[in-house]
Amino acid sequence: MIRALFSAASGLQAQQMHVDVVANNIANSNTPGFKKDRINFQDLLYQTYREAGSTTLSGAQQPTGLRVGLGVKPVATEKLFSQGAFQHTGNALDFVVEGDGFFQVLMTDGSTAYTRDGTMRLDGTGNIVTSDGLQLNPNIVVPENAISVDVAPDGNVSVMLPGQTAMTQVGQIQLARFQNPGGLKAMGKNLFVETDASGSPQAGNPGEDGFGTISQGYIEQSNVSIVEELINLILAQRGFETNSKAVQTADEILQMANQLRR
Repeated sequence: MIRALFSAASGLQAQQMHVDVVANNIANSNTPGFKKDRINFQDLLYQTYREAGSTTLSGAQQPTGLRVGLGVKPVATEKLFSQGAFQHTGNALDFVVEGDGFFQVLMTDGSTAYTRDGTMRLDGTGNIVTSDGLQLNPNIVVPENAISVDVAPDGNVSVMLPGQTAMTQVGQIQLARFQNPGGLKAMGKNLFVETDASGSPQAGNPGEDGFGTISQGYIEQSNVSIVEELINLILAQRGFETNSKAVQTADEILQMANQLRR
């Protein structure tokens, strides 16, 4: 029964982390560009009492073995990078990536981070920046006297200047993609950074070599499904309750064993 107590305890810890992951998904259901997490579990070691195929005293071969597992553990939280729904905003500085690719932004320490959140702004000097003031990489500057800003599906950024009849190109949005986007490290603020598991970024222009295209005036919503997360929450709750019941049952059996008399 001591084994059952520790196995059930591992189940309680695993289901608690499952609830934590689901709660974070639900909390970010309205976060632009957010990608939901999925928690993965793995069973622990097994204590073997008899190997499969062993021979009995009568010479017969055991078709199956006898082993008992020692519980469960969470091994990974995986980001699922499926496309979120698009929301029309009409804002000229809201962009979505239709397909594969991340926007590249320049961090304050000079490194590059990656995001699917295309809610951009202009800072005081005309740079296109994120909501936290991080510049796109490569940097794009919109002239102060620009009348309008136009972003083509291939990432070309053009502006209409006073007295002109044709658009003037001021920059090119580039995207990045990874061999294993699930290996990216989430930094918060809708940002990811590369890791050894994600591989090095491959940069390119939208619409070329398999990269997605840019749509202006839209934002990508979170890919969280509230219905799916509520189901996961119920499953985690029921799993926690059942493991709690296993702890209670093991304790009651131990109590009965302690009350036995010769």
